[in-house]
Parts: sequence; structure tokens; C-alpha cells
Amino acid sequence: METPASRGSVVTLVGLLVLTLGLGGLGSLATVPQIPTWYAQLQKPAFNPPNWIFGPVWTTLYVLMAVSLWRVWRSGHADALKTKITFILMLVLNAAWSPVFFRLHRPDLALWIIYFYVGSLALLIRYLWRQDRLAAALQLPHLAWVLFATALNSAIAHLNQ
Repeated sequence: METPASRGSVVTLVGLLVLTLGLGGLGSLATVPQIPTWYAQLQKPAFNPPNWIFGPVWTTLYVLMAVSLWRVWRSGHADALKTKITFILMLVLNAAWSPVFFRLHRPDLALWIIYFYVGSLALLIRYLWRQDRLAAALQLPHLAWVLFATALNSAIAHLNQ
């Protein structure tokens, strides 16, 4: 039988999914128009993946982000507030990267944003680990992808100085 608490938990999860996937959608507004034009003309490293891979990867990562935060949100852990604040900081950095890289055409400046993004994500994983190890583990693919994205961003910035 569904209780008011479980309904609230489902509503929270849906809200977090809307937040993270919506953020991804906003990032794609800055990204997608630039792919066939500006981005296509950039020099890229040999390890640059095909463009179609980014959408499914980021969609998966946004879902994992939402589930991780949801697990902590409903736990009531004493450190949940600083985890939530760190999560919001990470999301702000995530949201800032796409317009800087794609709309402003500034891979060099976007590289600084992604450095702070990696730092906030690592801190988030540390906080999650203390509260919910599954929530922390769900962010390991995110960290791996963002480290890869950092290397890609760095190579593109270097090749297109």
C-alpha cells in the first residue's frame, strides 16, 4: 500500500529527474546548433568519439545523478545538506560548460569550468560515500566520463589555439 511518504519520495525522484534531464536539455540548446558548423571545423584528437554518443551518455549520467541525490535526499543523513549544496554547485558548473564551449566558442575557458566541475564531482562522491555507498558508486561512471571529457576539452583547446 502506498503511503504519503512513499508518494513524496516518488515525487522527489521525478522532480530530480526533471531537474537533471532539463538541465541537459538546456545544454543541448547551446550545443546542437554548433555541431554541424563551428564544432565540425575544429581540429580534434584521434580519441574524439562520434557525435551521436554524447546524447545517450549524458542522458544516462543525468538519470544516475538524480537517483544518487534522491537516495541521499530521502535518507535524512546529517551531512545531506552539504551533499545537496555540492550537487547544486556541480549542476551549475555542468550547465555553464556547454554555452561557454559551444556558444562562446571558448574551449580554453570551458576547460577551467570543467576542472572545477571535476573537483565538485569528486567532492560530491566523497560526501555520498559517507552517506550511501550505492549513491556514490552511481557517480563513478559520471566521474570517468567527465575525466574523459576533460582530456577531450584540453586536446581541443590545445589543437585550436
